[in-house]
Amino acid sequence: MSAEAGMLTPVGYIKHHLTNLQWCPQSSIVDGHCAGFWTVHLDTLIISAILGLFIFSLMALAARKATSGVPSKAQSAIELVVDTINKQVKETFHGDSKLVTPVAITIFVWVFIMNAMDLIPIDFLPEAGKLVGIDYLKVVPTTDPNHTFAMSITVLLLVYFMNLKVKGLGGFLHELVSAPFGIWMAPVNIFFRLIEDFSKTISLAMRLFGNMFAGEMVFILIALLGVYQAPLALAWAIFHILVITLQAFIFMMLTVVYLSMAAESH
Repeated sequence: MSAEAGMLTPVGYIKHHLTNLQWCPQSSIVDGHCAGFWTVHLDTLIISAILGLFIFSLMALAARKATSGVPSKAQSAIELVVDTINKQVKETFHGDSKLVTPVAITIFVWVFIMNAMDLIPIDFLPEAGKLVGIDYLKVVPTTDPNHTFAMSITVLLLVYFMNLKVKGLGGFLHELVSAPFGIWMAPVNIFFRLIEDFSKTISLAMRLFGNMFAGEMVFILIALLGVYQAPLALAWAIFHILVITLQAFIFMMLTVVYLSMAAESH
């Protein structure tokens, strides 16, 4: 049966849950669907922005109300996250930069809250969206490779910024053409540097996307069991708490490691 008829086959159900809410120019629409470079995944952009505004506004509010006396539960939770990440940054990043710790905190908290959307029952928000005319809705931004690649490319730009900040333009260019084989092997050095940066960007994005997409697929397959899904869904959700936390931590730590490498001489 078709989605328009209100009934979905298992294959149709899976495809429906893996389809983003999209916008594109009229010229890019093929067979009723967007196809082309200028396709925008509205649900990814809107949900990630709302989650970011919510969690960081909550943290800012808790910071304003922070007290040196008995802390609230929110203050205690935020202090635990900040202190833990600050400790990890100090152990990994040996330079002197006020940028790295805030970046690490931002990445961990934002990625974690986006990953945590996977714990909401798979049909809850999409069905709510249908009530207001939204036919497609993917609620976990990190299951969209466009989003994870946007974050990994941003990390790459931060790495270049750190190189220029610490070494200057001359020092960065000298390292680019002379490391590791000496300046007479400049073309080879540049080639290997491009491969290194390209592979870092690809692996950082695909690791987060792959793990979260796999977790989302398991939730979708469990949902196909209907009334029998509850025990499996609960067990997978409990295990998935570890996955979403670990993936946020890995993305954050790799970012800190890359920035640390950029701040050190070859």
